[in-house]
Amino acid sequence: MTNPHELTITRLIDAPRQAVWRAFTDHLAEWWCPKPWRVEILDQDMRPGGRSAMIMRGPNGEESPQEGVYLEVVPHERIVFTDAFTHGWNPAGPFMVGTLAFADEDGKTRYTASARHWTAEAMQQHDSMGFTEGWGKVAAQLEEVAKRIA
Repeated sequence: MTNPHELTITRLIDAPRQAVWRAFTDHLAEWWCPKPWRVEILDQDMRPGGRSAMIMRGPNGEESPQEGVYLEVVPHERIVFTDAFTHGWNPAGPFMVGTLAFADEDGKTRYTASARHWTAEAMQQHDSMGFTEGWGKVAAQLEEVAKRIA
C-alpha cells in the first residue's frame, strides 16, 4: 500500500547499479541538488543513526541547511533518511522520510526516490516547492555522474 502522504519519482538510469551506488556514496555533491544550486556536504555517516548534514546554496546567495539521520542503509539497494531527528536522536521539526531504492533492470538501474510526509499539508508544500521537477533533475544529474564513473 502506498502512503497517502508520499511523493515518488522513478527513473531507469542507463548505468549499472554499482555505479549508481558509487555516485551516491562518493560523488553526492556533484548531483544532489538541481543546478545552478550546489551543495556543501558537512557530514554523511552512512549507517543507521548516522548524521546527514549539508547546506544547499542557491545562485543568488540562498542557503538551505539540511540535517537529519540515516534510518536504514542497505548497500547497493536502499537508503532511508529523515529530518525528524538530528544527530544523537535529537527530535527536530519533521518534514519527511526519504527513501532511495536501486534495483537492477536489464543492465540498467531502476532508481525510485520517495518522500513520505506526516501530513497532507506537508506533502502539498513539498509538491508546490517543485518536488517532481527538482527530484527529476537530480535523478538526471545522478545518471550523468553514474555513467561517467561506470
